[in-house]
Amino acid sequence: MKKFTQSKLLNTIAALTLLAVSGAANAAIIVLDFEGIGNQAAINDFYNGGTDSMGNSGTNYGIAFGSNSLGITDADAGGTGNIANEPSGDAVMFFLTGTAILNYNTGFTDGFSFFYSSATTASVFVYDGLNATGNLLATLNLNAQFSDNCSGDPNGGFCNWTAVGAGFAGTAYSIDFGGTVNQIAYDDITFGSATAGGDNTGTVPAPAGLALIGLGLALIGKKRRVAINA
Repeated sequence: MKKFTQSKLLNTIAALTLLAVSGAANAAIIVLDFEGIGNQAAINDFYNGGTDSMGNSGTNYGIAFGSNSLGITDADAGGTGNIANEPSGDAVMFFLTGTAILNYNTGFTDGFSFFYSSATTASVFVYDGLNATGNLLATLNLNAQFSDNCSGDPNGGFCNWTAVGAGFAGTAYSIDFGGTVNQIAYDDITFGSATAGGDNTGTVPAPAGLALIGLGLALIGKKRRVAINA
């Protein structure tokens, strides 16, 4: 029977420790709450070792947002967001033009989730390539529920928040949030878990409804629409 020398034993312990740390890092759950991003600032590299369009910086997770992805703060907290009862803090993500693409440069596994408040139906897509390319790993379908059985805090039309998530096989590198311009707010975007917030369960307690940004209304023909930014 072979015996370990002290040096071999120490080397083995060190190797096992590195494997354990590496495994823990790969399985880490990351939650983006958008706090600290400027009101209506492009998120850009706030979570990628850089800054948002107003020069604010956050934790470097290697997560980059396209210039269409914006942060917005609850009007009751000094911003221009027509939002209420946010899952965490006072800031959320939305976009005003085009589509919102998120790239996670090192990739993530297991699951993806978030809270949302929406004035329209939509879908969010998870891909195994950067810039919404490659194989589709998961699709998360969103309902129009922004003002269901809720009221502001004290103000804010987008006041009802729902948790949605999906597990998947493989490694994801990008998210496409679809073409839901100024109609959906997102918060607590979670990587590595199909449960929004990582350890939260269910939906956020609800509160009634107008428009996400400010308190504006947009009329298209005779159809009334609501918007995050007014």
